[in-house]
Amino acid sequence: MKAQSSISSIIFDFGGVILDIDPQQTLLALKNLGVENTGIFQSKEFQQQVMEKFERGILTPEIFRDKIRDFVGIPLQDQDIDDAWNALLLDIPHERIKVLEEVKSHYPIFLLSNSNEIHYDVYVRDLQLRFGYREFDQLFTKSYFSFDLHLSKPDPEIFEFVLYQHRLKPAETLFIDDTLTHIEAARSLGLKTIHLQKPLRVRDLFTGGILRDDLDIR
Repeated sequence: MKAQSSISSIIFDFGGVILDIDPQQTLLALKNLGVENTGIFQSKEFQQQVMEKFERGILTPEIFRDKIRDFVGIPLQDQDIDDAWNALLLDIPHERIKVLEEVKSHYPIFLLSNSNEIHYDVYVRDLQLRFGYREFDQLFTKSYFSFDLHLSKPDPEIFEFVLYQHRLKPAETLFIDDTLTHIEAARSLGLKTIHLQKPLRVRDLFTGGILRDDLDIR
């Protein structure tokens, strides 16, 4: 039996899978604000002390902005920080929404994203204005964001939470993500996975809302 035929539900990552992103745009925007050393945002210190905590909802947007100011040593305005932080968010192509709508008619589909409140506000506004969905739970069977769950990928607890909430069987659940560490974590729990890498896109995985037979599902 092919792996495709045993799949009964699908979990999608968001950034890099549904939403096109370019983190370099945020670094460029910060440079334009006078931040000379943008490398600090990729440092282990920043990732652990700020980014991971913000994505888990431990830090509020207000505290996050203060942390940014502390790291860069510049009294940046709140709106400037938000605009720079959101610069990496590019676009959700219309065709991708159509693909999700088709897939949802054949499988329960779930969204599982490491994200934060500042980005989330932009996502929802875009979803409402461009696609007519009030919230992600209307587009997906259910959507989950790390800052709301206080859990994040690749920790196994976040996958287990989704599985338990919907009584999903790992061997029958497909997880699609562009980050290898997240894929490896899902595989360790028995989920089927697709590591989505360019030039492959979400639309290339389905025909008429059904998973293609020739996919590399592991």
